[in-house]
Amino acid sequence: MTTARRSDLTRTAILRAARERFAAQGYERTTIRAVAADAAIDPSMVMRYFGSKEGLFDAALAVDLGLPDLGSVPAAQLPAALVRHFVDRWEGDPADDALLVLLRSAVTNEQAAARMREVFAAQVAPALARALGPERAARTAGLVSAQLLGLALTRYLLRLPTVVALSPQELVEGIAPALAAVLDPAPAAP
Repeated sequence: MTTARRSDLTRTAILRAARERFAAQGYERTTIRAVAADAAIDPSMVMRYFGSKEGLFDAALAVDLGLPDLGSVPAAQLPAALVRHFVDRWEGDPADDALLVLLRSAVTNEQAAARMREVFAAQVAPALARALGPERAARTAGLVSAQLLGLALTRYLLRLPTVVALSPQELVEGIAPALAAVLDPAPAAP
């Protein structure tokens, strides 16, 4: 095995261990030694790759939402497309999903909360702008994020039994109407 390949495997093992630790214990209780033990490496290797606990946290929680081009999605299908995208993402391996780790950490750590705000401001609003235009996207991005993060919180972190029991398709069918109301609100009554 080449040195570069071994280095990639080590980095990947460290990041996976860090995500699991940050998800289970939060930022404050996670230690470099514990992450290193989980990755079966010496703690100095964690420091070599990431420099500090903060550097490890930043790398472990680098989030690319991977949103599709929403500008090409018909307006009537936009709510379901958004929910489906996030559900598909989380159904893979929620323990290794940086967004879920970030969500868990954001509740108690200001650095994580700031990162969460950055991720959604930099990715959700621009993606919605391609579908809705910049003005509508600016008004709705926060509410869309609230719906999607609420789903993540109740299904994957809190594991509310009634939400966990739903199939991915039932989640899409249940949440899409709420997103539709946010994306295309009815005019206010006079």
